[in-house]
Amino acid sequence: MPQIIVLPHPELCPQGKVLQADAGTVLIEVLLDHEVDIEHACEKSCACTTCHVVIREGFASLAAADDLEEDMLDKAWGLEPNSRLSCQAVVADRDLVVEIPKYTINMTKEGHR
Repeated sequence: MPQIIVLPHPELCPQGKVLQADAGTVLIEVLLDHEVDIEHACEKSCACTTCHVVIREGFASLAAADDLEEDMLDKAWGLEPNSRLSCQAVVADRDLVVEIPKYTINMTKEGHR
């Protein structure tokens, strides 16, 4: 069972977290299930960039992003070569180290899971 290590984020998890995940689970679901309330304004449909994360370790274990995700990532704040949308990244069989950027582009901030 892979571990997801979430680096500290000032609002969402100030101490950071270490989570257990089943391979085949979408990363955003792992985060939300463990009370890391990452934004997801488009209801996890790859139509925004609010769930943007940077994979600091384990990036190569993820399946490649499709064209739609790549197009959306081009709009993300703080884009890096190892950026992914957590609603599209499926956990494989390796541990991941995930950083949630401090800022997001969200025109309709909503407080929901």
